[in-house]
Amino acid sequence: MKYRFESPLWRWQARTDNWFFVTVPEDSGEEIRAIVGDLAGGFGSVRVRVRVGSTSWVTSIFPESGSAAYSLPMKASVRKAEGLAEGDVVTAEIELQL
Repeated sequence: MKYRFESPLWRWQARTDNWFFVTVPEDSGEEIRAIVGDLAGGFGSVRVRVRVGSTSWVTSIFPESGSAAYSLPMKASVRKAEGLAEGDVVTAEIELQL
């Protein structure tokens, strides 16, 4: 299953180091939860293959507290390769790796 979405790049404020994410929208998150069910990993994580621009990698998305959305971590090498900064709108495609 593939999902394509746009979301602003945001910094996780709970830590002093630089952890950046984009948000997988709630409508996609609800569908992902229904598909994954009991196959979710630790902390409800879901393995995904990601493409942003010309960069692709495998990572996990994590459920956001209090919503059906997921957080997709954006590592520094991807941000650098794609010229992304906090607040930029990111077009991402994720594919579930079940």
